Amino acid sequence: MPTLPWSTPNTPPPGAEVHVFASRFETRTLWGALVFFARTPRVWRQVLRAPGVYGAGLRAEVLKRTFWTLSAWESPEALREFTRSGAHGPTSRGLAPRMRDAAFVRWTTSADQLPVDWAEARRRLTERE
Repeated sequence: MPTLPWSTPNTPPPGAEVHVFASRFETRTLWGALVFFARTPRVWRQVLRAPGVYGAGLRAEVLKRTFWTLSAWESPEALREFTRSGAHGPTSRGLAPRMRDAAFVRWTTSADQLPVDWAEARRRLTERE
């Protein structure tokens, strides 16, 4: 399974409240998964430069047509600004018709808990379904 490991472009202050966002995307077809995978690098570069990001990672199960994202932010506004700017906005809109399903979850944690555990993110996403 291709993985973009947790990267930490900015370090939060010790003990700071961190806003975590996790997502799971499942494409309708294998071709849709390949398109998603091909468009990932532009968005990945954007997230690593985004103001207010503390960390991010991605796991891809391309043959299962499933992608998982996990990121940590200084505020909900920083996350919202990221989703509406740069490569992310047009990429997400362009991929929407190729999606079979998507799930999202947000929570807060302490900076001391970074990086967030993938098992925790999957558990929270599964609880939402």
